[in-house]
Amino acid sequence: MILVIKKGTPEEEIRRISHELQESWNIKPETVVGRHHVIIGAIGDTATLDPMRLQEISPWIERVLRVEKPFKRASREYYHGQASEVIVLTPNGAVSFGEHHPVVTIAGPCAVENEEMIVRTAQRVKAAGAKFLRGGAYKPRTSPYAFQGHGESALEMLWQARQATGLGIVTEVMDTSDIERVAEVADIVQIGARNMQNFTLLKKVGTQSKPVLLKRGLAATIDDWLMAAEYILASGNPNVILCERGIRTFDRQYTRNTLDLSAIPVLRSLTHLPIAIDPSHGTGISAFVPTMSKAAIVAGTDALVIEVHPTPAQALSDGPQSLTLEQFDYLSREMEIISQAINRHEQLVPVLI
Repeated sequence: MILVIKKGTPEEEIRRISHELQESWNIKPETVVGRHHVIIGAIGDTATLDPMRLQEISPWIERVLRVEKPFKRASREYYHGQASEVIVLTPNGAVSFGEHHPVVTIAGPCAVENEEMIVRTAQRVKAAGAKFLRGGAYKPRTSPYAFQGHGESALEMLWQARQATGLGIVTEVMDTSDIERVAEVADIVQIGARNMQNFTLLKKVGTQSKPVLLKRGLAATIDDWLMAAEYILASGNPNVILCERGIRTFDRQYTRNTLDLSAIPVLRSLTHLPIAIDPSHGTGISAFVPTMSKAAIVAGTDALVIEVHPTPAQALSDGPQSLTLEQFDYLSREMEIISQAINRHEQLVPVLI
């Protein structure tokens, strides 16, 4: 349930309303400040509450609305019908993810293999326009015999790449015991597809302050995915970016997964959270990555996560879906042209609603 507060309401009155909700109604109030209104989210058991009774708390309450979706904080209604933004502080400055900001590119290898490779890759993807370097230190693999990542030593290599280039770092955490160490290096903490419904991990990552990139599970519905985001939001971290990375369908002969680009407009109607697309895992074939990257921009994605490796044929993980450095350079130029055409390029001025 949300309370829409009238424009111009004194801050003291907003605090009074919040206090009364908590003390008299046993409801946890959460205040969201929009461009034109202030919203107070009423979190708790509100199923039997009469909205008209809540509206009587103050003449400054414009209206009281029920949030019908099971994902309350993630719903677009909760954020007064607008899109939110996630602002990430990197050594090169603040980068904003959101519907009214330039498309952000996150690029790098599936796994961190050695320092020379990761630094070289970081330098090249930065020169091509990427704002973040991705690289796995801990790798969840289907086979227990496949390369699992270098772990903590790979985090140190990512830190060296960050120092050398100023790029933000995106890397995955797999275990609650590793969150603190990963968050020391990462500017964005990634929750992978296989851990999307690891609720213990979601709740724990929600208690730390770094933004979270939440990948969609292999067979997750949109509701499953948004409810997973709700766990992070409910634990106190408002900075969640949703990442579509392909779902498992009946046809796996021609692509690794089925990249669900229709998720972009669906999510736009349901949630305020920023949206990212991972065409590398979504297709599993490097030749298809450029087409799906460009299609994702036109469809309205806020960010792209693209795997890039200096020598994909020698990669320890996911070489077949990785672009070469030269291929990424070329794709970046194409993506910039498309971004300019739809007004999602670097010089974009945020649109006021």
